[in-house]
Amino acid sequence: MKFRKKLFEVIEVAESTNTLSGIYDVFMMITIVISLIPLAFKSSNLLFEILDKVTVVIFIIDYIFRVLTADLKLKRGAMSFVLYPFTLMAIIDLFAILPSLVVVNSSLRLLKVIRLLRTFRVFRIFKAIRYSNNILMILDVFKRSKESLSVVCGIAIVYTLVSALVIFNVEPDTFNTFFDAVYWATVSLTTMGYGDIYPMSMAGRVVTMISSFMGIAIVALPAGIITSGMMEEINRKKEQTDEENKN
Repeated sequence: MKFRKKLFEVIEVAESTNTLSGIYDVFMMITIVISLIPLAFKSSNLLFEILDKVTVVIFIIDYIFRVLTADLKLKRGAMSFVLYPFTLMAIIDLFAILPSLVVVNSSLRLLKVIRLLRTFRVFRIFKAIRYSNNILMILDVFKRSKESLSVVCGIAIVYTLVSALVIFNVEPDTFNTFFDAVYWATVSLTTMGYGDIYPMSMAGRVVTMISSFMGIAIVALPAGIITSGMMEEINRKKEQTDEENKN
């Protein structure tokens, strides 16, 4: 039990006083970055294969460590070992490992499947969440502001659908399907304006202008909520650190 507790303290995000845990976090972050390097190239070579095998072994060891200390993480007793594989971070860990373990018969020529498995390796970047205090702080901000962000997200979805319905009926010749209208409304809401689909009539252009102006306001709302939450979280962390230093 003492060994598992020590192991748990190392693999969790480092406290300022835990040097070994800090080294482990940095090591895992570097491993994650290295494991993603082959994804930036279309072709493979011996070096990339070695990198993939070495990094996936490290990820497997990390996963085993976390399963062994699941009860200390979830605090659900023996049931923790059953529940842990179904937690979000554990699923992300599996997605980071499985693509390198699954062997696909090349004679089947399932290129799309192979590419899909290769793409799943991108999930390794999400493993970095648990090794950074700053990322965890941002996640805490999202959790604390989830009600406000949910409302804004709901407004954005409703406005996108309403705009899509309006433009779909105003210019039926330009937008062949309702999905095209939703795509246009999403692009207009975010003020991206790719220009691949656009209204031709005067009425359609007026709708586009209104949609773009409304989009600026709706997109700005989450930024303000997150910024406010970040400032509150930073102040809370600072106060907590000051209290610890006084003690």
